[in-house]
Amino acid sequence: MLYWLFVPLKEYFFFFNVFRYITVRTALAGVTALLVSFLLGPRLIRMMKKYQVGQEIRPEGPQSHHTKKGTPSMGGILIIASTVIPTLLWGNLGNVYVWLAMLTMISFGAIGFWDDILKVRRHRSLGLKARNKLLLQFFLAAAIGLVLVYISTAGRFSLQLSFPFFKKWVPYLGWFYLPLIMFILVASSNAVNLADGLDGLAIGLTFISAMALTALTYIAGHALYSTYLNIPRVPLAAELTVFAGAFSGACLAFLWFNCHPAEIFMGDVGALSLGATLACIAILIKQEFLLFTVAGVFILEALSVLLQVGYFKVSGGKRVFKMAPLHHHFELIGWPEEKVVIRFWILAIIFALFSLTTLKLR
Repeated sequence: MLYWLFVPLKEYFFFFNVFRYITVRTALAGVTALLVSFLLGPRLIRMMKKYQVGQEIRPEGPQSHHTKKGTPSMGGILIIASTVIPTLLWGNLGNVYVWLAMLTMISFGAIGFWDDILKVRRHRSLGLKARNKLLLQFFLAAAIGLVLVYISTAGRFSLQLSFPFFKKWVPYLGWFYLPLIMFILVASSNAVNLADGLDGLAIGLTFISAMALTALTYIAGHALYSTYLNIPRVPLAAELTVFAGAFSGACLAFLWFNCHPAEIFMGDVGALSLGATLACIAILIKQEFLLFTVAGVFILEALSVLLQVGYFKVSGGKRVFKMAPLHHHFELIGWPEEKVVIRFWILAIIFALFSLTTLKLR
């Protein structure tokens, strides 16, 4: 909204010309996200305590986590608000990519909100049945995929795939792109949810991934940089950088409240929306496969669960890890919670830097 207000004023005051630049509005969106979060965060925490919206702990989880029972939850509402408000203020709302990213975040957050509400009402760690949650996620992912297929007919989205390390191979998938979009959105959403088990872990990992995607989004939308680095040029992605900047700022601000010992947890409303948002950005900028390294730690967390469950069934009750997801395994072998979190952050930074270096290797 401020974009539409300020940019026309450049005809009268040269200073307002600065608001045309993506980099300026991205920085402003990030700072605004921080301010919104710091303003609303303490109020949300007090409200959650007042209405006794607290975290329920899984009985089979590590015993050290039982002291966290009752910590205010559903902090994902703060992350969503701190992303959407700055985007509405500083983004060009005539850009369809911006709306798709915001609607993806809000819609997947709504599933998580429903799940969290059921947990609060039932006073247990189980909300929606896993099957019902997956069905809702696939339904939303299908709707988003159909929108992308539809706008591709107007040339606003490409149904070609881009692979890291391959310059020339960009196969056209057509309608077969739809199931790929659905898989990436649902898988990413649940991967972040699985990683949300320690104070500051999931939000710190998301912040690192979001920062890497912000850089990739800017490059994809820039004619000169995308040509030089030989990655798909996505003109509409330029404005998506403002959303990605707000998203990064919102994640960093939430970490202020979620670091150990956490004052509030993000809940499923946060975890599901964050994972889907990362996936949505990657899909829109044609970096679907690079998401696997940008969000490498989330992938490892999800794979640890799949490996644990699969091996348990095949071996008749044996385990690969002491507990899955992976962060619980390291807790149970004696690592303090803070050490697990910081080392996973370091690993995420390595993954993010590797993702950015692949651009020059094409």
